[in-house]
Amino acid sequence: MDQDNNSEDESVGPSEDPSEEELPCLPPGLSDGEAMELLWQLRAQRRQASPELPETVTRLTAADGSLLYLVGTAHFSDSSKKDVATTIRAVQPDVVVVELCQYRVSMLKMDESTLLKEAKDINLDKVQQAIKQNGLMSGLMQILLLKVSAHITEQLGMAPGGEFREAFKEAGQVPFCKFHLGDRPIPVTFKRAIAALSLWQKARLAWGLCFLSDPISKEDVEKCKQKDLLEQTMSEMIGEFPALHQTIVAERDIYLTHTLRQATRCVEAPPNAQKVPAVVVGVVGMGHVPGIERNWEKQLNISEIMSVAPPSRFGWALRTVIKGVVMGMLGYACYRAGGSLGRVMLSSPSVQSFLDTLRPPPA
Repeated sequence: MDQDNNSEDESVGPSEDPSEEELPCLPPGLSDGEAMELLWQLRAQRRQASPELPETVTRLTAADGSLLYLVGTAHFSDSSKKDVATTIRAVQPDVVVVELCQYRVSMLKMDESTLLKEAKDINLDKVQQAIKQNGLMSGLMQILLLKVSAHITEQLGMAPGGEFREAFKEAGQVPFCKFHLGDRPIPVTFKRAIAALSLWQKARLAWGLCFLSDPISKEDVEKCKQKDLLEQTMSEMIGEFPALHQTIVAERDIYLTHTLRQATRCVEAPPNAQKVPAVVVGVVGMGHVPGIERNWEKQLNISEIMSVAPPSRFGWALRTVIKGVVMGMLGYACYRAGGSLGRVMLSSPSVQSFLDTLRPPPA
C-alpha cells in the first residue's frame, strides 16, 4: 500500500480478477498518452452532471471546488451495498475512500462465505493475535467487540463490510480511480478507548458485551441508516460511556474528515496535466456522517488523536503481579530441576529480558 501526501489514508490496488473489470478495449496502435486521454474522455461521458443519488448520500464541497459524495451506510445491509454501487457508477469518481484501516483490509478480498465463517469463529488464535497487536486490555476488548459482530452475523446470516467490498469492486471498474483506506488504525482506537475508561466502566462495558443476546433483524439494521435514530442511539451512548463515544466515534469523525479532505483535492487531467476539481466518494457508517459534516471546514489537529498514553502505574502493577506469579513458577521449576540447571536458565537472554520488563516505568 502506498502512503499519499504523508497522510494516514492508504491506497489499495484494484481487483486482479479480470472478470470484474468492465473497462473498454482500446483501439490498437495508441500511444500511452492517447490511451489515457481516451479513457479520461470515456469516464467524463459516463459521469452524470446532476445524478439522482440515494437519500443516504451527502454532498460536500472542498475549497478548490472538488466534490465529495459521502455515502452513509449500515455495516450489515444489502441496500447499503446498492447505494454504494449506484453512487460510484453515477459520479465516476477519481478516488473512493472507505472506513477501513490497514488492519482490516483483508475483508476486501475475502469471499462472503469465508468472511461469514471467520466472523462467527472466535478462537484462541484470534484472542492471542488481538492481545499481541493491541495489548492485554485493548486486545480483550477487541475480542468482546468481535463477539458482538459474531452475534449480529449469526442473527442475520450476513458477513460485515459488504458495502466496502462493493466499493472496492466498483472502483476497479472506473478508469483512473484510486482506492484509499481512510480510518484510524484500530490499535490506536482501542488503546485510546481503554485508556479513557475507568476500571468500573471497563467492567460494565465488558459485562454488557459478554451477555449481549438481543435478537436483531434486517429491519433493525436498515433503521440504522436513519439519521434521527442514529442520533438518538448516540445520545444514549454518550450518557452511559461519554469517554468511549469520544474515542470510538468523535475522534474517528475527525480522522475520517482529515483523510477525506486529503483525497478531495484537484487532480491532473491528460493530456497537459491541467488541474481540475476532483470527484470523491466516501463510504462510512451513517453514525459518522454528522460528525464529518460538522468538521468539514474546521482546522483539525490529527496528531493529538493519534497519541497513545503510556501504561498507568496501576496497569504496570497489575502486569508485575502476573509476571511475578510466572517468575515464581519458573523459580520453582528451577529448584525442582536442580541448582546448576536453574542458574543456566536464569542467566539465559530470554529470562533476563523478561526480568527487565519488571522494572517500573519512569515517573
